[in-house]
Amino acid sequence: MKAENHLKEFMASCQQRVESALDQRLPAANRLPSRLHQAMRYSVLNGGKRLRPILTYATGQALEVPLGQLDGPACAVEFIHVYSLIHDDLPAMDDDELRRGKPTCHVQFDEATAILAGDALQALAFQVLARDQSMDVCADARIAMVDTLATASGSTGMVGGQAIDLASVGLKLDLPALEMMHIHKTGALIRASVRLATLAKPGVAPEIAEGLDHYAKCIGLAFQIQDDILDEESDTATLGKTQGKDKAQNKPTYPGLLGLEGAKQKAREMHEAALAALEPLQEQADLLKALSLFIIQRRH
Repeated sequence: MKAENHLKEFMASCQQRVESALDQRLPAANRLPSRLHQAMRYSVLNGGKRLRPILTYATGQALEVPLGQLDGPACAVEFIHVYSLIHDDLPAMDDDELRRGKPTCHVQFDEATAILAGDALQALAFQVLARDQSMDVCADARIAMVDTLATASGSTGMVGGQAIDLASVGLKLDLPALEMMHIHKTGALIRASVRLATLAKPGVAPEIAEGLDHYAKCIGLAFQIQDDILDEESDTATLGKTQGKDKAQNKPTYPGLLGLEGAKQKAREMHEAALAALEPLQEQADLLKALSLFIIQRRH
């Protein structure tokens, strides 16, 4: 219970911290073009778990990086995440009308504005990594961060995973193919969240960096498995998005392939593998371990 309370306090602190940092780095709502900037702010500042920034901060805590140096990377990864949600919700993609319990960006504004808001948030993410004055890192580290986030976001990462997802509707994927899709679609940005914090610490031992990356890969899969489970078990009000949409669209999911109990067992296996990857960090990784458990136990 003590560890659980510590995690809750840390997550609440990080959420408050990143909300302020996001607000500061977004263009003002009245700055021209104001409708575009209002759409960006609406989509970013309308709630959300902020799991990816929290992972960046928790990794920094494990590596003894001051949290103030991670505000830029935490915002950058969240800007990419929100841009992906805006575009995923569009009629040409998943055609969703609800996100985080509120109308999606294209419903609240219009489709063209939503597309542009996503485009602008993607650009802003890289501008932050390139310029942010709170990041006390050398030029090589900034370049490595830009490269990490670009690779995680592009055709060999998140966008590629979405393309595979769209092409897989109605198909029966085996477990390796399903995992490969989600390693790209969901896992790549989660891995980048951890990697960005690692790059903020000069001289991290290779075995530590590799362990953190493997941890992130495991929790990325666990996150998607739990998402698929909640799509079966939860409800729209709790999720803040349309429940049962994947099943209705005949998308391949872990419960569809493994059954609900099999999917839950797979999530537990990913959690155990994530914990094993953190062994070199010992008690320094307690928050990361607790986050892994949170991911497979979350209800929304």
